Amino acid sequence: MKRLQAFKYELMPNGEQARQMRRFAGSCRFVFNKALALQKERYEQGEKKLGYAGLCKLLTEWRTGAESPWLKDAPTHPLQQTLKDLERAYINFFQKRADFPRFKKKGQRDSFRYPDPKQIKLEQGNSRIFLPKLGWLRYRNSREVLGVVKQVTVSLSAGKWFLSIQRVAPENKYRRDAPQR
Repeated sequence: MKRLQAFKYELMPNGEQARQMRRFAGSCRFVFNKALALQKERYEQGEKKLGYAGLCKLLTEWRTGAESPWLKDAPTHPLQQTLKDLERAYINFFQKRADFPRFKKKGQRDSFRYPDPKQIKLEQGNSRIFLPKLGWLRYRNSREVLGVVKQVTVSLSAGKWFLSIQRVAPENKYRRDAPQR
C-alpha cells in the first residue's frame, strides 16, 4: 500500500520571486472566483454546471483574452488545479459534506499547487527547488524528503512563504502493520 506524506519547509525567495508568487496566488484566486461566479450565474439561469473540462476550455479563453492578459504570466498547471479545487468543492457540497463554495479573499490562505513532478527539480544537498516560472528557490531544509515527489504546494502564512512537498513514501518492510514473512 502506498502512503502519501507531506513535508513543509520555509521558502527563502528573493524579492522578484516573492512578487511572482504573490501574482501567481492572485491569478489562482481570480480564476477560482471567476469560475465560481460563472457557475452561480449558470445555476440562476437554470443551466447545468460546467464540469472541469468545460472550465479548462474557458481558462484557455481567459488566458488569451483581452480582459485578463496577465493570466499568461502564471503557470498553467496551478490554474488548472484551482479549477479542480472548485470541482471538488461542488462535489462536497452536493454530497452534503460541506457548505456551498465561497469566493476567495486576498490574503487569506493564498496558495498554489504544482501537480506535475516532472517539472519539479529538488536538490536537497543544496537546499533548493526548481519550480516552473519561478526558477530555483532556496528553502530551509530541516529534514530529508524520502520517496518520490508527487506534488508541491506553495503557500503564504503570516507573511512568510512555505513549501509543502507531498511524496509517496517508500515501502517499509519493518513497519509494525506490515505483514510478517
